[in-house]
Amino acid sequence: MTVPLHIGIVGCSAEGAALCYRTICAEGAALLGPHAHPEVTLHTWSLADYVKALHGDDLPAVAALMLGSARKLAAAGADFLICPDNTIHQALPLVAPSSPLPWLHIAEVLAAEAVARGHRRLGLTGTPWLVDSEVYPQALRHHGLECVRPTDAERDEMGRLIMDELVCGIVRPETVTRFQDLIAGFQRLGCDAVILGCTEIPLVIGDTNSALPTLDSTRLLARAALRRAVAPVDAPKSR
Repeated sequence: MTVPLHIGIVGCSAEGAALCYRTICAEGAALLGPHAHPEVTLHTWSLADYVKALHGDDLPAVAALMLGSARKLAAAGADFLICPDNTIHQALPLVAPSSPLPWLHIAEVLAAEAVARGHRRLGLTGTPWLVDSEVYPQALRHHGLECVRPTDAERDEMGRLIMDELVCGIVRPETVTRFQDLIAGFQRLGCDAVILGCTEIPLVIGDTNSALPTLDSTRLLARAALRRAVAPVDAPKSR
């Protein structure tokens, strides 16, 4: 059997990166046999470095951090890269031209899955930086799908809950309820699924407690990386 490709993870926040890493390792056995998974290397700078750049609307600084991780992962022997952070994908167009390795794009992976499941109109959750960006609207338009953003007030509340609680591993019942309410609002607006567009949201929301079917960006990216590692031609990629 051909040795699977080496997956490089460009981390940003710890909880999202850890969930992505655990998913790759836990689900690798279904493709490769008991206890088996591809080689995986993870690199991340301090989250504070990313947050400072995002607060300053400094996408070149975000891109520089991502590219720094990419170079370290290439030096470690990775064959391709994934980033389990939706927000910083808005800097990927600045990274790709100088990247030493190809990337899987989290929004493209999710959009392809939405099409496969027959969804058409998707509600978007995530940080204010992500919600205000074109990361998901652009990817969804490319696949003929509609993206519904939250209101400004909902966006700001999600941002507070994500950055003050979820990225720190804090889960409160009240926070779960609030995300459920937000998703129910998307349902009333005619959405047929919701994008879990922050890689920490799957820690509190999933199909079992959501009014709408969920598209878990973290696990979908991890599974796409597994497929890419085992059968390189099967997964979409960005360079």
